[in-house]
Amino acid sequence: MIERYTLPEIGNVWTEEAKYRAWLKVELAVCRARAELGEIPSNEVEELAEKADFSVERIHEIEAETSHDVIAFVTNVAEHAGDVARHFHFGLTSSDVLDTAGALQLRDALVLIRREAKNLTLLLTEMALEHRNTVMVGRTHGVHAEPMVLGHKLAVWAFEMERNLERLA
Repeated sequence: MIERYTLPEIGNVWTEEAKYRAWLKVELAVCRARAELGEIPSNEVEELAEKADFSVERIHEIEAETSHDVIAFVTNVAEHAGDVARHFHFGLTSSDVLDTAGALQLRDALVLIRREAKNLTLLLTEMALEHRNTVMVGRTHGVHAEPMVLGHKLAVWAFEMERNLERLA
């Protein structure tokens, strides 16, 4: 993402820190599910959840040695969690973690996108009402055409945004 064009709130969804937080969320959810199935002791999962942490800088250091981002992440979490880290990443592939965490990040981004799209729809609706009698030059094929009402054009855009929101629901 180009920082100068990125709203801070959506940019925060896509930071490295946020990516690793999503990975951690997925890994811990799998551990909790395994505990519910009786595969691992639930008290150890809770201990793991309390101790599990990471450092982006440390992950970079480990990745420089391993050339593998997920191994670097798992290794760093294990450094923080100690013995209970033996349950971490068990039975998972890198893609299991990356794909699921990516979906969580997309969901978080979609919440923000939908909110802003709703705001835009409301703004277009207000502007359509405000300009319901404002005449403007119509255009066709890039040249002037018959006069039209700006409010109508804005209302069409508002309806398009409503359809877009329905698609995102």
